[in-house]
Amino acid sequence: MELTVAIPTTPTGGAAISLRDVIRIYREVDVETIALRGIDLEIEAGEFVAVIGRSGSGKSTLLNLIAGSDRPTAGRVVVAGIDLARAAEDERSLLRGRTVGIVYQSQNLVPTLSLLENVALAAALAGRPADEPTCRDALEILGLAERGDHRPEQLSGGEQQRAALACVLAGHPSVLLADEITGELDSAAAASVLDAVDRAHRATGATVVLVTHDPDVAARSQRIIELRDGRVVVDQRLS
Repeated sequence: MELTVAIPTTPTGGAAISLRDVIRIYREVDVETIALRGIDLEIEAGEFVAVIGRSGSGKSTLLNLIAGSDRPTAGRVVVAGIDLARAAEDERSLLRGRTVGIVYQSQNLVPTLSLLENVALAAALAGRPADEPTCRDALEILGLAERGDHRPEQLSGGEQQRAALACVLAGHPSVLLADEITGELDSAAAASVLDAVDRAHRATGATVVLVTHDPDVAARSQRIIELRDGRVVVDQRLS
């Protein structure tokens, strides 16, 4: 089953995501923490990129800036042609609802709903078609076609993570962000989730940014970006 999305054209030379001299400083009382130190980065539309680094390297900060849930202290963050450093909150919220999909380590599935109902709810909240055939298409891509009538508690950890991914795909995002989505899974379940991400990437053509601390997980991507102390220290294309 094929699921397609429209990848927005952007004024940044074909880049879906562009960061220019991005600095993020957190201040609390008299304590100042520099999370990102002058990041310059472009991610092309349709790329599958893994961002790796130790705890505190700036991975989650980078993801939050791309998602528009945080603003840089200085510099520009442009996603799908929108400068998120200057965009109003409603514009950034609309981007998260319609263009950027985010999958977290915690699946955030509604426990009282079936998997199919969870997907339909996610689609409706994103303003996308929430009819049963469309939602089952999203489940089929993630290898969950036979599990649509099950509630989250009836699924394994890996299936729940794939279900969360199906919910995000139901919104037809052109940019898919994934934050440590295999961090709490055993190796077999993690492999099934990564296979699902691969299938979703091929089926939709979405730009994928996967944050992980695991080099084996990162190796499944097309490009690895390593952060250390808020700076890019490695930018390697694998394919």
